[in-house]
Amino acid sequence: MSAADKPVIVLVRPQLGQNIGKAARAMLNFGLTEMRLVAPRDGWPNPDAGPSASGADVVLEQAQVFDTVKAAIADCSTVFASTVRRRDLVMPVVGPEEMAEQIAAAAGRTAVLFGPERSGLETEDVALAHSIVTVPINPEFGSLNLAQAVILLAYEWSKRSGLAQPTAKEGEPRAIHGEVDGLIEHLDAELDAKGYFHPPSRTQATRNTIRTIFTKTDWSSREVKAVRGIIRALVGPARNRAKT
Repeated sequence: MSAADKPVIVLVRPQLGQNIGKAARAMLNFGLTEMRLVAPRDGWPNPDAGPSASGADVVLEQAQVFDTVKAAIADCSTVFASTVRRRDLVMPVVGPEEMAEQIAAAAGRTAVLFGPERSGLETEDVALAHSIVTVPINPEFGSLNLAQAVILLAYEWSKRSGLAQPTAKEGEPRAIHGEVDGLIEHLDAELDAKGYFHPPSRTQATRNTIRTIFTKTDWSSREVKAVRGIIRALVGPARNRAKT
């Protein structure tokens, strides 16, 4: 996937270097590297950003600074404004999932705007976007910090990006029926020797229950051997272990 296929993250008038760093970390977690800053309050570069980025230095090093939102999104054909505040603007409002779908389908560059930590985007900033993107959130506590907002939307985008996921450990081959049957017969014989099946009228029902228990589990050959070893240890003589 080329850089042009990935959304640009635009932080509008960000206030704290630590929050810029945390946003960079959130971006890189999900494969985004292009950050644009609009009039950062404390200037740029900011020495407080690096430690908070926790290794996402490539995002900070490549960050571009702009004086206005217009300049920051000039090369973008689709722009989303991230906000949870109600706006008196007649424009589409989408959720993170629909935003991600539109980004995936977009022909040109896309951008997502995030406002200052304290107040969020101004109405004038939102008006420059094509859509508002908002996340379902508790109406009685609709406060997300900058990095949280970035990570929510970056994650949703990443689900369509083909990012590599940790490889699941391959399961062990399933034991063949004969191995599981041998385990059940082994257990049955040892239980019978110990007088477990009582009264005689319930013997077959008990055996059926035991068989059901053991055939429900997808045993591997290794597991079958381990359980049979346990049975042998339980019924056999105790081992004499030399004291050291």
